[in-house]
Amino acid sequence: MTILSGSQCATMAEVRAGVDQVDRELVALLRRRFDYMDAAARIKAERGAVRDEPRKAQVIANARATAIAAGLPGDEIAALWDALVEASIAYELKAFDRR
Repeated sequence: MTILSGSQCATMAEVRAGVDQVDRELVALLRRRFDYMDAAARIKAERGAVRDEPRKAQVIANARATAIAAGLPGDEIAALWDALVEASIAYELKAFDRR
């Protein structure tokens, strides 16, 4: 099945196929992001350096601004990024502990 853009979809099957494709792409991007968490866990000298609240705030602010510029709801994207960053921190802590 050809994946159509959202504006080209005429059926829910087309919409769902597009959403499923985007989800696969997002997971691939998350794999790349978490590879950086593995690198951070390898590079950081101390476990306490894993949680960096100023950096977390910066990442969320960047996501919010990028979302707003793209015409998306900033608060909702910031909430998603908060969850993403917390998941990334948890992942990085586990990676750090495996060293």
